[in-house]
Amino acid sequence: MKILVTGAAGFIGSHLCERLVSQGHQVLGIDNFSEYYDPKLKEINANDIKKVGVTLLTADLLDDLSIILPNDIDIIYHFAAQPGISATTPFTDYERNNIQVTQNLLQWSIHQNKNTQLFVNIATSSIYGLHATSTEEEAPMPVSDYGVTKLAAEQLVLASQRSGKLDACSIRLFSVYGPRERPEKLYTKLIKAIYDGTSFPLYEGSEHHERSFTYVGDIIDGLEKIITHKEGCNGEIINLGSTAVYTTGQGIALIEKIIGKKALIDHVGKRPGDQLKTAATIDKAKQLLDYKPTTDFEEGLRAQVAWYQEKFL
Repeated sequence: MKILVTGAAGFIGSHLCERLVSQGHQVLGIDNFSEYYDPKLKEINANDIKKVGVTLLTADLLDDLSIILPNDIDIIYHFAAQPGISATTPFTDYERNNIQVTQNLLQWSIHQNKNTQLFVNIATSSIYGLHATSTEEEAPMPVSDYGVTKLAAEQLVLASQRSGKLDACSIRLFSVYGPRERPEKLYTKLIKAIYDGTSFPLYEGSEHHERSFTYVGDIIDGLEKIITHKEGCNGEIINLGSTAVYTTGQGIALIEKIIGKKALIDHVGKRPGDQLKTAATIDKAKQLLDYKPTTDFEEGLRAQVAWYQEKFL
């Protein structure tokens, strides 16, 4: 199949590109290499996926996609977004990169791309709100600009599906970690701080926050299976995550154990919109995708530390 991955040089998108190529698919990636974090870090991912045969375009998804993209894409995985919960990111950035970009890509998929078999929207557990423990059928209650705009993007995609314009589904991911994790996220930021001997800012109370920390390889397993389960996934919202729950404090302690050195913790004020608990309910993923996350938490963190050592030390 010919598959488009948006946000292809990012954390999860780059892993999916590699997996899809390994399964014999023709993969076209697109990324705008935004300056949300150092584009040089994305260049490292980009070089890795180019080596395995991914064609990568540098472009903005608000541009005229009929000029940029071919019109014979079979499956679209839409990762590109304004990521994360940030007090310094203006709402206009979330609105542009989550809502407007999704709408533009949808319009191209419906009106210009002649082969669209499935549009896979990549959503987030932040849609659920402070306690992300719900099934997909329960009403979401996002509390951050990120969660609100990702919910809006999800509904744009599903509205197009409900009106018969294209087949689509939305996948809500839970606390993904592993090699290539973005530099502002918990474990990459913590690992860097320990090796650099600098302080690690820990938000007030966050050491007690509970998370369904899910290894990126387990997420990719679920995303890949959508291709062979397209009919069952059409119109569905599906949680992907680990059912094992750990506190942030437990994760920090494991990283310290793996590296063999304590972090210099700098306690800072609470982060607005931060979730108190995520616990993935994955009954639907098990039923529709035979989804079975298997990676042990410490095993996954060891892989992330090893990646950081290889790329940055």
